[in-house]
Amino acid sequence: MIEELLKYDTELFLFLNTLGSETWDGFWLVVTAKWSSIPLYALLLYLVYKHFGIKATLLILVSITLMITATDQLANLFKYGIQRPRPCQVASLKDSIRFVAENCGRYGYFSAHAASSMAAAVFLGLLLKKWYNYLPFLLLFWAVIIGYSRIYLGVHYPLDVITGMFFGGIIGAVFFQVQRWARHRFIPAS
Repeated sequence: MIEELLKYDTELFLFLNTLGSETWDGFWLVVTAKWSSIPLYALLLYLVYKHFGIKATLLILVSITLMITATDQLANLFKYGIQRPRPCQVASLKDSIRFVAENCGRYGYFSAHAASSMAAAVFLGLLLKKWYNYLPFLLLFWAVIIGYSRIYLGVHYPLDVITGMFFGGIIGAVFFQVQRWARHRFIPAS
């Protein structure tokens, strides 16, 4: 059953990966670059500060730092525990895929990019939805786009991305609840 799932995963990867064209390669390289999300993070940080003040914002930043660390470490635990090669490392796929990324890591299950972006989307979407009803949906869309970029570039299978999003969503929701508890416990209401 696992072999059949991995076969379908590879077929879906090949379909999605080969949809790309050189015209769009630069766009997807920018989307996947961590620095390209800095303007979005700066805007979200401003909104957090605007609605929560400095003390709560500092607590929220600590929560986000711990959350991203948790997603990255969990992804590394899976990558080195399962050791599923990235598609760009599989010799039988090299002639079939579009490899656009600048480098190709060793193992890919599961995507830390997908996990971290989904964790941030869930955490910040829940945090700010009281003031911006549409924001959770925009952030989830942003996380899905980042996940797809990993397939487009040839460095992750769809299952790597979906699993990363799953764990990222859970971690984002858990850290949201923890920071909410800590904020109410340690920061007096104004």
